[in-house]
Amino acid sequence: ERFRLSAGVHAALQDLARETGASPFMVAQAAFAALLTRLGAGTDVPIGSPIAGRTDEALDDLVGMFVNMLVFRTDTSGDPSFRELVGRVRETDLAAYAHQDVPFERLVEVLNPPRHLARHPLFQVGLTFQNNPEARLEMPGFSAELEPLTAGVSRFDLLMILTEREDGLDGELEYALDLYDPATARRLVERFDRYLSALLADPDAPIGAAEVLSAQERSLILGEWAGEDAAPVDRA
Repeated sequence: ERFRLSAGVHAALQDLARETGASPFMVAQAAFAALLTRLGAGTDVPIGSPIAGRTDEALDDLVGMFVNMLVFRTDTSGDPSFRELVGRVRETDLAAYAHQDVPFERLVEVLNPPRHLARHPLFQVGLTFQNNPEARLEMPGFSAELEPLTAGVSRFDLLMILTEREDGLDGELEYALDLYDPATARRLVERFDRYLSALLADPDAPIGAAEVLSAQERSLILGEWAGEDAAPVDRA
């Protein structure tokens, strides 16, 4: 499910990142975790994300795949303000970056969680934030452009991919069809856009106060689903 976050949202995200000493990825992670909490995922939300794995200068000019997966546990308990939650995420992520050379496979081996073929062992939700310059190939008399390539199989239950552009953020939500249908994924994307915008508009308000539902969804829940046409009940 592809989507676009406006330039205004992108600018507000970058502003809050600068104010809090966090990275744009950390702000996006905090918002994504808070949304999952609001949708019933609990207050301990582990989110997986890849890291380049090139901390050693000796690897700068070496061709190869050094990507490692990190697991960021996001504590959303206590209904903190969004600014406070970004601070929590920053602290947790910096600690994870300090140990980024630990192979993910070794971490799974040591923790030894109950294994199940239907889900990832340490996290089921992933987030990727792309902020590298777009790759270009320019040769005399020759032109090329990037084409999206998908494996056709979801890697996790949910994977959100955000890519910085000059005029906003491009987004993709990859989801497991065994768990979500396209309409559900579309609603999740719409709610992320709405919720992130509300959090950035007032980062000092509790994350529980930001609006998740659209006016139409709220009207449906409080009206038709609540039985607006039902006869009054005598509670005496």
